[in-house]
Amino acid sequence: MKVYTKTGDEGKTSLLTGKRVDKFSEKLHAYGTTDELNSWIGLLRDEIGEGDSWDLLIRIQDRLFTMGSHLANESGSTRVKLPTIEESDIEALELAMDKMNEELPELRSFVLPGGHPTVSHCHIARTVCRRAERHVAFLRQEGEVDAILLKYLNRLSDFLFVLSRKLSSDLNAIETPWTPSK
Repeated sequence: MKVYTKTGDEGKTSLLTGKRVDKFSEKLHAYGTTDELNSWIGLLRDEIGEGDSWDLLIRIQDRLFTMGSHLANESGSTRVKLPTIEESDIEALELAMDKMNEELPELRSFVLPGGHPTVSHCHIARTVCRRAERHVAFLRQEGEVDAILLKYLNRLSDFLFVLSRKLSSDLNAIETPWTPSK
């Protein structure tokens, strides 16, 4: 099987159902950004190594592939059987955040991204997640996607923020509070 098909050379691509759409459509922005997020999560996973967070990041990558399959499908189409994102996936993120927060000092201000390359990569993943969330929110408003996709991305960005704080702590990185200048 060849990787290249040449069918996208004119700026169109196929959804899972075979429907051709413009490569600049909002649907493609949504699943392209979700794919980008998945790659950043992979980099983050490689940097932190095995452990609880590593295992959860693998699960998150799976969930992002699932989300991408829904975003690459036509709204309402049941021609293709797709895996699902469940409330339990969101609850897993919440549980992980609660566990990490127990070990962290109280957050008293915004924090500036940075302090260690791994922490910075986590913040980049968080901001890409927020961008994916904005694209999915648009599709949700248009009635093209299930609400749980938007909810999952919202919770995932929160998780990535808490993970960045946990990584700062674990790596003895300085967490710099934002103090607005005059």
